[in-house]
Amino acid sequence: MHVTSVFVDTSALYALMVSGDCFHKAAVETLAQLERKDAALISSSFVLQETVTLLQARHGMATVRSFHADFQPLLDIRWIEATLYERALAALLASGSRQVSLTDWSSFEVMRSEALDTAFAFDPHFQRQGFTLLP
Repeated sequence: MHVTSVFVDTSALYALMVSGDCFHKAAVETLAQLERKDAALISSSFVLQETVTLLQARHGMATVRSFHADFQPLLDIRWIEATLYERALAALLASGSRQVSLTDWSSFEVMRSEALDTAFAFDPHFQRQGFTLLP
């Protein structure tokens, strides 16, 4: 794996936080590899919001606190501003698909705007958009 910067998706963050998740072991191993390579871990404000919402609803506030304290500081966050939001929403509407979320479309837009080709994700939508998935 030769990656200097990688986009981190909700699916990876959730798997890191939830030991019972089927992708937990792979997520922990991938994070360790990325840390050894000193790769920049880039994510977005929409991914943060989505991750916190899932953790809060499924696992409670203690898990949210742990995520905020232990994992969020590892991330270089791109805050979704109006122009990027409009591009993501336009892509969502043009796709006509209920399967890919606005958060995903905003992630694709962040990746394209920063010339990132690799996502730390367990979501096949990234691969369908032409990105490489880790693990």
